[in-house]
Amino acid sequence: MKQLLMSTSMMLMVPICAHAQTALADLDKDMVGPRTGILVLGSVHLSEYKDFDRTSLDPVLDRLAAFKPEFITIEALSGEQCDLAARHPGVYGEDFCASTDAAKTATGLDVPSAIVEVNNQLKVWPAAPTHAQRRRLAAVFLAAGERASAYVQWLQLPRAEQHPGDGLDDSLVEMLQQLDARNNEDYQVAARLAARLGHQRVYPVDDHTGGTHQIPDRAAFGKAVQDAWSADRSRLQPVIDEQKRVVTAKDMLSLYRLTNAPRTQALMAESNVRPALAAVSVQHYPQMWVQGWEIRNLRMVANVLDVVRLHPGSRVLSIVGASHKPWFDGWLGQVSGVDIVDVQEVLKE
Repeated sequence: MKQLLMSTSMMLMVPICAHAQTALADLDKDMVGPRTGILVLGSVHLSEYKDFDRTSLDPVLDRLAAFKPEFITIEALSGEQCDLAARHPGVYGEDFCASTDAAKTATGLDVPSAIVEVNNQLKVWPAAPTHAQRRRLAAVFLAAGERASAYVQWLQLPRAEQHPGDGLDDSLVEMLQQLDARNNEDYQVAARLAARLGHQRVYPVDDHTGGTHQIPDRAAFGKAVQDAWSADRSRLQPVIDEQKRVVTAKDMLSLYRLTNAPRTQALMAESNVRPALAAVSVQHYPQMWVQGWEIRNLRMVANVLDVVRLHPGSRVLSIVGASHKPWFDGWLGQVSGVDIVDVQEVLKE
């Protein structure tokens, strides 16, 4: 008995890290059937550049179009998650998402009803929709809280057909017209590309349900994280400066090549996480931020997979803030039946 107890004690002392690890990424090596290819395009947030020339994005769009994605996902919150947040203001706050009140007035649809109508319309969507059908679907997308998808429909209308009617009133038309001028990759890259390829929508995959809403002092939390990031920018700042230079030079293709380069991606990942984990904080706020960041990326990756899981073998373009790309590539690359497409190969000359 004494010998048995000693043996058991020794077993309990073995570090957890010594346990055998299952190579999950290898489980699909004998897979039968088509594999899904996912191209993760890391993007700067174009809203940071007030006066860039939108035509300079055309070479980027040309190369993404040549990839021929069948699904395009964006870093935006879905109408469904916005509706959830609106029903729980005590958890998420009052300003979680943009209001859909104007679209509800125009269409008579709240967000849940609009989502149902979107799904029903797309199930029977014709190969050659009428202009009235596109206007109606754009209005319903706005009521569903899916502005980028509404813009996809709007862009596929001839200029003469971009007018009120079929659920679009004057206020919604004005809203869609304003999207033309918004410096936002959801509209200027994803929606424009989707319209060019004849897609009916883009798919929002962002997720903030694991964010900072339960932090007692959000101001102190934000300051602690910013202080950690600002401690040493000597390696990151030259990249930021070069990004600004190529934008000013109207060379957006070089911007996306630089932003998605492996060295830049590694630097962004390190600059995000390492300073936060090393920061001294009584409340451990920077470390909490890292956990929230991981949760957000995990849920976003799951949302990408949910878009395409019923379509094995499809090509997917996931446009996301550049800092998310290392996590997207790392985690999506471990999913059975998924291959990560080399973005540098797609963006090359």
